[in-house]
Order: sequence, then C-alpha cells, then structure tokens
Amino acid sequence: MCGLVGVINLKHDISDKKHIIIDMNDTLSNRGPDECGYYTEPNVLLGHRRLIVIDPDGGKQPMSYNYNGNTYTLVYNGQLYNTKELREELTQNGFTFESHSDTEVLLKSYIHFKENVVHKINGIFAFAIWDSNNKQLFMARDHFGVKPLYYTHFDNNFIFASEIKAILKFPKIETILDKQGICELFGIGPAHTAGLTAFKNIFELKPASYLVYNDSGIHVKKYWKLKSYKHKDTFSNTCDKVRYLLEDSINRQLVSDVPLCTFLSGGLDSSIITLYASNYCKENGLPKLDTYSVDYVDNDKNFQKTDFQPNSDNYYIELMREQLNTNHHTVTLDTPELVSALEDAMIARDLPGMADVDSSLLLFCKNVKNEATVTLTGECADEIFGGYPWFFRQDALQSGTFPWSIAIDERQELLNPTISNKLDLKEYIDYRYKESLSEVEILESDTKETSEKRKISHLTLNWFMQTLLDRSDKMGMYNGFEIRVPFCDYRLAEYVWNIPWEIKALNGREKGLLRYVMKDLLPDEIIDRKKSPYPKTWNPTYLNSVKEKLDNIMKDKNAPINELLNRNYILEILRTDGTAFTRPWFGQLMTRSSTHGLPLPSKYVA
Repeated sequence: MCGLVGVINLKHDISDKKHIIIDMNDTLSNRGPDECGYYTEPNVLLGHRRLIVIDPDGGKQPMSYNYNGNTYTLVYNGQLYNTKELREELTQNGFTFESHSDTEVLLKSYIHFKENVVHKINGIFAFAIWDSNNKQLFMARDHFGVKPLYYTHFDNNFIFASEIKAILKFPKIETILDKQGICELFGIGPAHTAGLTAFKNIFELKPASYLVYNDSGIHVKKYWKLKSYKHKDTFSNTCDKVRYLLEDSINRQLVSDVPLCTFLSGGLDSSIITLYASNYCKENGLPKLDTYSVDYVDNDKNFQKTDFQPNSDNYYIELMREQLNTNHHTVTLDTPELVSALEDAMIARDLPGMADVDSSLLLFCKNVKNEATVTLTGECADEIFGGYPWFFRQDALQSGTFPWSIAIDERQELLNPTISNKLDLKEYIDYRYKESLSEVEILESDTKETSEKRKISHLTLNWFMQTLLDRSDKMGMYNGFEIRVPFCDYRLAEYVWNIPWEIKALNGREKGLLRYVMKDLLPDEIIDRKKSPYPKTWNPTYLNSVKEKLDNIMKDKNAPINELLNRNYILEILRTDGTAFTRPWFGQLMTRSSTHGLPLPSKYVA
C-alpha cells in the first residue's frame, strides 16, 4: 500500500514547483516508508510514497509507459486481486511485461481498456494516470472506497492526494469549516457524506467512481452500485455460492511478497478468515500462520457485560489457536499509551474519529508491524450479512434516522450557542438520511421484511461500513501497515445483497446464513457465539486520564476549542463522568463524546 499526490495545471508551466510536490509527498511518509518517487512535466507534478508488498524491484512508482508514441504515467495505492487474469488477457492482446507487479498490470490495463478498466479490476485501489498527449488525468477509486482519495481545484491547479493533510500542504490553501462542515462533523461524524469532507472545497472521490480532468473541467462518474434483482437460487445453491465467493476472495487476498498475518478475535468473522489463511499456509508449504489479538491491562478485572459486548474474547481466541495451530500473539495496551495516541489517531484521520477505538487500533497495528506488513481481517461481514443489532430491533428500524447515531440533541448542545443557533443538525441529518434512502431499489417481489432490510442494509453499507473502512486504512497506513478486508469483495456483496432476509438471517440469527455455511468447518462455540465488537478498554484509569487531558484544555477560557464548542456543556460532561451524554455518540462503543483535543481550522465560516 502507498500514498500518492499530484498537481495538474493546464494553463501554466509548474515544472519548477517540484519542491511543492516534495512537501506534499513528505506528509505521506507513514503510508509509504520504503520508497518515494516523482514525475514532472510542464503541466504536471506527481509524487508517490511506497509500501512494498509485491515485487520490490518491478513495482516502483510513478510508473511510466510509452505506447504508440504516447506516455502514460501512474501513481497508485492499493492491491489488485485479479492480476493474473488481467495479465493473461493483456498478453493475448500484444502486451509484454517486465515485472510481476500489479502496478504494471494496472497501467497497461488502462492503456488497453481506457475508462472501462474500472469494470475489469477487482481489488482495493485509488489511482491516477496522466495521459501526456491528451493532457488528461484519469482517477478511480475501488467499489467500496477501501482506499482513500481526495481532491480540490484551486487557482487553476487540480490537486489530489491520499490524505487531506497532503492537500493542505499546497501553498495558500485554507482550512475553512463552514455550516456544512460543522454539520458533517457534529451531525454525521465520525461518519461522513460520500464525496464530502468537513473542509470547504476539499472533496473525496466517491467510492465506485472515476474522475476525468482535462481542459473542459472536472467530470465524475459512478461506475458501479449494488443492483436489486430477484434471487432465484435454491437454498443449497445459495450456500454453495456464498462459500465459493468467500473462499475465492480470501485466497486472492493472501498473495504477498512480505510477511502476512490475520487479526483473530475469536468471533465468527475473524475465525473464518483465519481458517482459510491457515489452510492456505499449510497447503503451500508456508510457515504456520501468525495471528494477533488486542487486549488491555486489567481488562480481565474490569470487563462489564453489555448487550453489545456480551463476553470477552480470550476463551474463543485460544479455542481457534488450538484448532488451527497458529502462532498467536497478544498485544496488550495500557491506558497511558492509549491516551497519548489519541492525538496521533486524529492526525492519521485528519479529523476527529472514534477516540480510543481509533487509538487502540493504531497502536495494535504499530505493534504488529514489527513482525508483519499485511493482515487480513473480518471487517465488513456484519454489514454484508446483517450482523448488527439494529437489523433486528424495531426501535432502530423505525427511528427515522441513522440507527447508530441517535444522540442528536446532545450533539446540538455540544456546539457553541452562537453556532448552534445558526444551524439545525437534525435537519441536516434528516436530509442526508432521506437522500440516501432514495437511492435504494426495492423490488415488487420483495417481502415487507426484505424491503425494510434493504433500506437498513443500504445505510449500513454506505455510511457505517465506510467509517470503519476509513478507520482501518488510516490507522493501519499511519504505521505503514496494510489491512485487507476479504468480506468487502464486491462480487460477494452483490450476491448477498439480493438474498432474501429470511435466508440471510437464517434461524432468526444475525449472520444466520454465514453461520450455517461455516457450521461444518468451525467449532460450535464459534458458530453460536453472539456478535462481539472490536474490544475496548474497561480500565477506569482510561476515563480518568481522558478527563484530566480535557480538563487541562478547558482550564484556559481562551482555548480555541471554545470558539466551536459549548464550554459549559463540556464542563458538565467532565463533572458527571460523561453521563450528561445519555446515549452513545456513535455505534456501539462510543458511550462518550470524542471531541477532546478537537483542532480548529484556520478559518471558520458560520
């Protein structure tokens, strides 16, 4: 995995501005610690930071190729999972290859297929290709937006990068937080509306979209979406197809020229991934699989059973370790490092995120990176197969809003009254909620339950899952560590999308179909285990430390945070240990607000 940056100016020669692209590229050094490279033309500056995963010598970037008198240059972040098939097809069409890297295959695929390349590739990717003769830039992002890509247009410059911080390195670009940005941060956050960022005029290329920039402007097109159609397969064929697609996705993602591992929590999803990864290692004569889990100091003493986290992971991890004979490692984190990493996690995201859920993953990846470069995780199974409680709770299904983000009154009160009086978070959330639901395609043949679940599945896939994917990429790549998500294969998602809910939630269970498909391959304890989310610290010293950190900020009445937030309300949160926030800020884990240490943009526009 890597980081990429670029500046295109079709009106002026910018070849003497290489120092700008170097400064931008340097902000992405964490994403690509192994190599960096640059490409310049009179109208183009491209930069790349590389994390070596496939073909150390043959995958250097930026990569250029001259074809029929024209030069095409690629900067790319990601991994293709159908490289072999593409190389064979291109070879049949006269192309030759000097490496076994997917980078070369992607570049030549674009040369051959042009914009239709997005219909040919399977993987996680964000890339940009400069066409020298036609003075045109082509950018694309993978089906679910696993890999990030941002852009802006400023003073005749089209600027793009893997992270917002790189764009902000371009001279004179300001970080402006307007009304929409505040609504995104406090109404939608830590999720966000696809295509938007919290900063004015800085945009995200939407998942499953490509962008063309030339002398006629910026042109964005969506190339893929989940389509609704009547499911006609028998139950037996459905099970076979799900298992095949899942196995194929996992096996494709196990290809790597550097050490690879899995994250193992003992839950259904990570156990499935680890099962196939372990078998792959055995079948290919590789060393036994390394697996990793995260835990916290004194969690065994302080763990509290909840509806969302009914049990701890340790028993189930040991069960899978014994069955699969993996080389298991536990990374144990303590409160001081969790609190210290809160700021690093926010820097990694470029925006406030999920507090300790972010910082713990950042530290987890940092520790695992010492021994591996790539991991496979069970992320996205809950979104694809219907694993969250809100799929089953009528109060959530009928809430009329995003079911994981219901603390709207508390969010509104958190704002400085001078700002709060000028905007309505609920109105903004309602607009985005209805806008999103209008995209759902309901079939006449859908039962009432299936149509209802299509809606909640659409919201979960396009909002909640995007937030978790963003978290995985940013926390992993901050450490030069690649996280792969086999459940997020678009072919699997396409198929499962149209399986009737009565089958998907077989026996009335969350992920019931997935449990049934795997029942002969995993222990009953794993198959029957109730969903348990990413583990968090239960150590009371964490809350005390965060309170102290926030209290130190709030002692200064002139602290910048007071321009944006309601100081009295924050003091009340401190006084009550967060119980002033009566409902979760987001999802299942964030029972308290994550706004401590919020950095202010250089300009705020109300």
